Amino acid sequence: MKRNIFVIALEDKQRHAMETLREAKSLEIHELLSVDTAVEAEKISFNQLLKEAKAHLDNFSGSIDGIIAQWDFPTSVLVPLLCKQYHIPSPTITSVLTCEHKFWSRIEQEKVIPDVVPDFCGVDPFKENPIEQVTLDFPFWIKPVKAFSSHLGFKVENQVQFDQAIEEIRKGIRQLGDPFNEALEYADLPEEIKELDGNSCIAEEIVKGVQAAPEGTVFQGEFNVHGIISQPRADDSLTLYDRLEYPSNLPEHVHHKMVETAKTFLTHIGYDNGCFNAEFMWDEATDKLWLIEVNTRISQSHSEIFVLVDGMSNHEVAIDIALGQRPSLLNRQGVAPVAAKCFIPYVHEDGFVTRVPSKENIQALQQRLPHTDVCLDVAPGQRLSDLLHQDSFCYRLGTLYITGNNHEEIEERYKFCLDFLDFEIEKVDL
Repeated sequence: MKRNIFVIALEDKQRHAMETLREAKSLEIHELLSVDTAVEAEKISFNQLLKEAKAHLDNFSGSIDGIIAQWDFPTSVLVPLLCKQYHIPSPTITSVLTCEHKFWSRIEQEKVIPDVVPDFCGVDPFKENPIEQVTLDFPFWIKPVKAFSSHLGFKVENQVQFDQAIEEIRKGIRQLGDPFNEALEYADLPEEIKELDGNSCIAEEIVKGVQAAPEGTVFQGEFNVHGIISQPRADDSLTLYDRLEYPSNLPEHVHHKMVETAKTFLTHIGYDNGCFNAEFMWDEATDKLWLIEVNTRISQSHSEIFVLVDGMSNHEVAIDIALGQRPSLLNRQGVAPVAAKCFIPYVHEDGFVTRVPSKENIQALQQRLPHTDVCLDVAPGQRLSDLLHQDSFCYRLGTLYITGNNHEEIEERYKFCLDFLDFEIEKVDL
């Protein structure tokens, strides 16, 4: 009899990646809530999503053997609550929310790994004079304690920019802050988090360097890392980072410190029976490592590049844990030594999409570069400013998946693809 695995907001691309799993033929993969409902909706209610997910599972006639998270909030927080009800191994809701709330997470990080924590402070954007709460000197970042990617994240260099950022944050923070507050009701909160809830912000010291992320698992107290992703930033890039590369080519001592830091923090908050990916930034000039955030799930952004390099999706370890099995992943059984997920950027100027790469254009690219894939996020006639969940730096027109023999070849092929793909954007006159 096949075991039933439910993946919240499952896309066709991830379903295809899951065909690489060891026990794929003995698993029945089900979508639980759609991408439109759980990820792309402009307005959500956490409790309503939880109710819908429970109703779907309660009405399912077969066994419920696993429930998997692969996206940020709300899906990452729905999973531990659902798993508890259906007696599936999962982290506690409190340990998950500790990571999800950026300010709460920083407070706990500072207790056990202070050397990798940037200076920070909490900010209530709705107070009469928010700048009075800031303990940092300009410049600094300000962002909601819960947001999509870099949405509503601002680098502020003076009082005028701070006031402008606060105005924008006040307009948009409740979109995710209100449902996040619904989720916070399921945990016993420290007093400082009760005061700075989901509609609050965190101001942080600006740090620089190359980003990297160990991804791994904690299973019955056993900590393990199955891969490290790096996020190099091109010198001429206007985006925060422009690609994810696997495996990382950062120095081994940096890998070791990232892994030990993640282990120390997750142990401190009691995180167990779950997956994680921990985002760091390494400043090569000073050999300084900074922790950006810890995500309580595998990353669906990493799945395809794990398949290309290792021959297996990272969903394998999430399913192992859900089934009560010690997690493990294949190693270097894929089609290339290095793979990358690359974003197709457009400088943050509004415009209308007038042309996207045709099927023939993409096929011609794939003939030149085998194992390359192109996923478009825009269509002709679409206005860029109408796109959901864009960051504050540039629009993303789509995603490229590229393979290579080394990291230098990845960068060369990435630039070649950007030149080869036929986009046209008609700028909007202000």
